[in-house]
Amino acid sequence: MKSYLRGLEAEFGESSNAIRLELNRMEEAGLLQAETEGNRKVFHANTRHPLFNDLHSIIRKHVGLDSIIEEIAEKLGDLKRVYLTGSFAKGQDSKVIDLLFVAESIDKNYLNTLVEKAEDLINRKIRLLTIKPEEESLFLKSEACFLVWSNSNER
Repeated sequence: MKSYLRGLEAEFGESSNAIRLELNRMEEAGLLQAETEGNRKVFHANTRHPLFNDLHSIIRKHVGLDSIIEEIAEKLGDLKRVYLTGSFAKGQDSKVIDLLFVAESIDKNYLNTLVEKAEDLINRKIRLLTIKPEEESLFLKSEACFLVWSNSNER
């Protein structure tokens, strides 16, 4: 996920100066990396930082994605991984949440029921794509993807 100062300012409702200070601190600590795209300084997580996996896990647990996906994964079938794709994976807000499910077989009726309930709760459209594990590497090469859940018995 990438973001830039003005985008974060709008998202958090904070002053650009306050956000800039925090971004600079996180960049100095090595938690964020920055690059220039046009006239914007764009920030993204440093996935090579030694604490990245721990921080990523804490954030996922705080948001509740781990427990929600873990609970439904057992009922869905042979679910391997779930990725966030599309605009959100690129760090952009959107009215549509794109999810990629990697599974051998999945109960699509149950999944559609869950999606309908979730859409009502979050007031956003959820778009799903289910692929087989052997198709995963091809898809990951062509799309921005952010792993949100993985079966602990996989990889």
